[in-house]
Amino acid sequence: MSSPADHGLLSPVWAGTAVESLTDDDAVVRALLRVEAALLTAQSAPEGAAQAVAALRFDSRSLALAAVAGGNPVIPLVAAVREAVPDEVAAWVHRGATSQDVLDSALMLVVDDVRREVLVDLGSVAAHLASLADRTRAVPALARTLTQPALPTTLGFRVAGWLAGVQDAAAALLACDLPASLGGPVGHGFAPDVVAAFAGELGLAAPVVGWHVRRTPVVGMAHALTVAGGAVGKIAADLLVMAQGEVGEAREGAPGGSSSMPHKANPTQSVLVVSAARQLPALASVLGASLVAEQERATGGWHAEWEPLRSMLRLAGGAAARGATYLPSVEYDEDALARNLAGLDVTADLTHVDAWIDRVLARQEEVFP
Repeated sequence: MSSPADHGLLSPVWAGTAVESLTDDDAVVRALLRVEAALLTAQSAPEGAAQAVAALRFDSRSLALAAVAGGNPVIPLVAAVREAVPDEVAAWVHRGATSQDVLDSALMLVVDDVRREVLVDLGSVAAHLASLADRTRAVPALARTLTQPALPTTLGFRVAGWLAGVQDAAAALLACDLPASLGGPVGHGFAPDVVAAFAGELGLAAPVVGWHVRRTPVVGMAHALTVAGGAVGKIAADLLVMAQGEVGEAREGAPGGSSSMPHKANPTQSVLVVSAARQLPALASVLGASLVAEQERATGGWHAEWEPLRSMLRLAGGAAARGATYLPSVEYDEDALARNLAGLDVTADLTHVDAWIDRVLARQEEVFP
């Protein structure tokens, strides 16, 4: 039987992006091995032991199949590591740790890698929007509320709103606590200084106390990823309205085609970004449910986190990557903006528009120094 493949066929928003390779099964296995190696270092294992473990490579498909018996991939991984290293090293492997320590710490490493990538992409989006908001601050545009014509505004003010959302997303991601996990079977198996050394080896935060059943770090990241996807998704949703044929105010630089209607120029990238943003809240709700955990180790709630978390990393990362790529190519038709506004027989006070745009632009340096 051939191994199943997951290349993003049904989720093209992240297919081919950096987050795809940062979140695949092989990346998770590498992170698991990094954690086992860091544990060796933190416990002063024999010289060279940590390096030997970190350099090991195992087939992720085989580990996945072997994980069924014990319910997680760490159990077969530890067995494989112990078989692959000398006996004097094997005695130190996974010493005092539990499977949840290793998998939680490894997933925090994966999360941190994706967070860095998403922040870079959001920074690119923000830089583009800052320039666009400044350049179009006086370009007249029609505001719409409940999808209907409302009052005059400016394109720059709308873009400044987009920018503020991206800034919010970056701030939420930066505020997330990504701790290592090393509690042993019931949470207090290691001294705080050993846990701090272990966390430092991984480049993660030292936890204030074990978090086997205190899932705040995971839920906090779920919130931040939802905000990140939603920030780019809001821009895409606005562009979908502006790109309608009857509106004609915006056009993607490389629109998509149709299998049956060759005349169409679909705002495909906006559609993909919106598709990602709409999935994130539902996935976050699964992670939020894991806050209610029994005693010192949860029964199924922990296991339920793994795949939704990875999906959220991929979707938010894909949305940010697509946004960074396509938003600078979007063309805005100032004639169409003026034409759609001309039929509106109302006026609005635009006195304060510049001041609000300036406030958002001033925040750029705080969020993206």
